[in-house]
Amino acid sequence: MKTMRILVMSVVLSLSMSAMCQTTAQMKSKQAKATLKEKASKDARKEAKKMEKEGWQVSPGALPLEKQLDRAYMYALDVDDDMNQLYILGEGKSVAGNYDAARMQARELARLEIAGSISSEATSLIDNMVGNKQLENEDAASMTTMLSESKTIFSQKLGRTTVAVEAFRVLPNKNREVLIRLAVKSADIKEIAKNAIREEMEKRGMKMSEKTMEMLSK
Repeated sequence: MKTMRILVMSVVLSLSMSAMCQTTAQMKSKQAKATLKEKASKDARKEAKKMEKEGWQVSPGALPLEKQLDRAYMYALDVDDDMNQLYILGEGKSVAGNYDAARMQARELARLEIAGSISSEATSLIDNMVGNKQLENEDAASMTTMLSESKTIFSQKLGRTTVAVEAFRVLPNKNREVLIRLAVKSADIKEIAKNAIREEMEKRGMKMSEKTMEMLSK
């Protein structure tokens, strides 16, 4: 009897979860349709018109170019209560004989551009540590140089990225040029930068004060 009750409860729970997932999917679908019907911003429409004259287009089934550009603008303008930017955007363009190759290269270039933001964030943190007497100038200069040359490593450490814009055009020689704009949360950028500094200090056998450990763990 007890086994039967457990089985019934499991079935009910499974059905409830399925219903919730279906409801969530329906809500997302409605939101997506509503967003598609909304008019893109004036700047997005203007940029889309210019790009389309230059031959840029989107793949079948993708959002219209003006809507994608509008989304990119929203990422760029999204800030928290302290007016700190919530997302960092990176852009990459690449040309290849086929779409997939150009797309892969453009995506990597966009990731590398975002990786540059990680280097800048790490440098800013190091400057702050020097100002607070947490790091000697000589060590700071050496670490800054190393971190500024780590874009490829930082690109590999990037987690989830959101494609804000993806467009392509066919060149006169029939090659494909692909443009991609990626968005990454600023919080993720800061976390990678802090981890990079922490790892570098550990490699060098440098002792971290409580203040330093607190700053790098926030």
